[in-house]
Amino acid sequence: MTQQTRRQFLGSAAGIAIAVTLPMKGRAQSGAAQAFDSDGSAGSFAPNAFVRIAPDDTVTVMIKHIEMGQGPYTGLSTLVAEELDADWSQMRAESAPLDQAKYKNLFFGLQGTGGSTAMANSYTQMRKAGAAARALLVQAAAEDWGVPASEIRIDKGIVSHGDKTSPFGPLAAKASGLTPPDEPALKDPADFVYIGTDMPKLDSPAKSNGTAEFTMDIYLDGMETVVVRHSPMLGGTVASYDDSAALAVPGVTAVRQIPQGVAVYATSTAAALKGRAALTVDWDTSQAETRTSLQMMDDFAALAGNDTAKAAETAGDVETALANAAQTIEMEFRFPYLAHAPMEPLDAVVEVKDGSATAWGGWQFPGFDNQAIAGALGLDPANVTMQTMLAGGSFGRRAQPSAHIGAEIGAIAAVAGRDGSWKLVWTREDDLHGGYYRPLTIHRMRGGIDADGNIAGWHDVVVNQSIMAGTPMEAMMQDGLDPTSYEGAVKMPYDLPDLRVDWVRADSPVPVLWWRSVGHTHTAYATEVFLDHLLEQAGKDPVQGRLDLLRDDMGRDRAVLERVAQMAGWDGQKVKNGKGYGVALHESFNTYVAQIVAVEDRNGQPHVTDVWCAVDPGVAVNPNVIRAQMEGGIGFGLSAALFDEITLGEGGIVQQDNFDTYRLLRINEMPAVHVEIIASDADPTGVGEPGTPPVGPALANAWRALTGANVTTLPFSTTAGA
Repeated sequence: MTQQTRRQFLGSAAGIAIAVTLPMKGRAQSGAAQAFDSDGSAGSFAPNAFVRIAPDDTVTVMIKHIEMGQGPYTGLSTLVAEELDADWSQMRAESAPLDQAKYKNLFFGLQGTGGSTAMANSYTQMRKAGAAARALLVQAAAEDWGVPASEIRIDKGIVSHGDKTSPFGPLAAKASGLTPPDEPALKDPADFVYIGTDMPKLDSPAKSNGTAEFTMDIYLDGMETVVVRHSPMLGGTVASYDDSAALAVPGVTAVRQIPQGVAVYATSTAAALKGRAALTVDWDTSQAETRTSLQMMDDFAALAGNDTAKAAETAGDVETALANAAQTIEMEFRFPYLAHAPMEPLDAVVEVKDGSATAWGGWQFPGFDNQAIAGALGLDPANVTMQTMLAGGSFGRRAQPSAHIGAEIGAIAAVAGRDGSWKLVWTREDDLHGGYYRPLTIHRMRGGIDADGNIAGWHDVVVNQSIMAGTPMEAMMQDGLDPTSYEGAVKMPYDLPDLRVDWVRADSPVPVLWWRSVGHTHTAYATEVFLDHLLEQAGKDPVQGRLDLLRDDMGRDRAVLERVAQMAGWDGQKVKNGKGYGVALHESFNTYVAQIVAVEDRNGQPHVTDVWCAVDPGVAVNPNVIRAQMEGGIGFGLSAALFDEITLGEGGIVQQDNFDTYRLLRINEMPAVHVEIIASDADPTGVGEPGTPPVGPALANAWRALTGANVTTLPFSTTAGA
């Protein structure tokens, strides 16, 4: 009897179902019956870099942003379908190849995904791509039928004029010879059919039936699996190693040193892991981080008072305002290192053949990894083809300006010294031990209240490592300031005339990386909890107090705050029916979010029962995707606030190994989440990250209302009962 994996069974079963029973709508969304080659041949019509129409009437949208669960395949295809007047059943999505000129992120200037920019930078671009394709189909039909183009209609993928009709396919050949308009006319939003409607996600069927292909699913003939022993102390390097026991493991084919550690090559993942476990490695820790995270926290806190602080924002005279205040309050917030812990750990595949290479992976910035792989192999980057795969989450983990995964898989292939193919596998333990964390951060805050209960002076000193420094992104820093370190602490919506925000750069060998919503993850917590405490000391309502502080030009902040108060039935009572209620307001990535949390005390620890969330992301292209991203961001943020931390023990050894020690929110701990989207005609902004920042401070404010305890050191699990 032939053994099949669950995925193989689902894939084969789905293939039979598709071939025999699925109607056109099901076939289209499954990706079946594609009657064209992936390079656009076999008679397909590609009027621009983003749209390809095949003879079978299917429309494939080339997506320049990696699909890792946040919805660009569906969102960007919606924009094309809208302007093309296609039927949703025709739509496909495919990852775009590496081409910095055609597929650059218009906000970054290079091809990449991050900062919740996928929809924001593509909204007009993708609509124009669909409108241009539509214009050419109309022109082709007009010439074929000898009628004015202005009289031709397209509706749900059918081109028509009187009794003449045609689907897209038969018009493709003629349309391909026409010149697309430079500035195609776009629809009036009043005529939108798909934009603003809950459309089913294009990638859901394949992910549900097991046919979706991730990097881990790739198997090439003769491919070796490779795992790497990295230094247990971050920043350590190999001094020497003994591979005799590893080479004795059946299936292990080679052990080789690479810049990142010692690589074990094998015929299977199991053999590679056994071989790695048998290695003996001596490490050079002279440049490694050997402090505990508690020592680092204290060291970082000591930096808050030194003279290396750089002003990120100033207004008025803070010191005079604080000196004259009737009451001054100081609080210090401490935030631990956090891992991203996506469902799919890091992996990559490379095949080297005849002086060129192909690399498969969850490339969030494929150009960086392309350069790293090419550099390791001594190839021209043009000779390294990058295949961007579906990714099982990222939360910033795959957005590596250091391109360390590209560099590692490139080194693995390079030291092999031959043509071949290799798969690099990182385990969960590798990822949790491997650094690239959200930076450990200190906020030291001072605020004043005058005799009338108004805030008089606000000073925030932020201390953490720079994510940008030492990477290709360092060019984006100005005057030595890394805005990702303190974003959200500056340009707040509140009218605080005497304000100063300082940043102090701390250094450590621990690699740091942007984490879902980057600096906003800690700045929202520190600012909104501190503000709430000041309002409480002044005897003011948390919602009305914020509304009173909002500047006149903060209408979108005001709208989400007023809406969430309505949703939660806010009546000024911060404690009722045994629950505490807290609010937070925060804008990130040009998306405005307000949240209210209801929390219970269960044996000294918080249990969140409900979260109300009002969000203004501009035009809501796919409302169901927006709601899903808010829900996911809330769960992610709650997990971080309640449980998550990476700690370094004696000698700088990371203490967390897997989900048994890196504690995540469990399904029975997920609250009921109520999301409302503010109607807007502003261009769409991002939704992948902005749901995360407000939930932690809203929880902290609710917990203080219920228990009187201010939680200033995260996670809650270590401090809530203190």
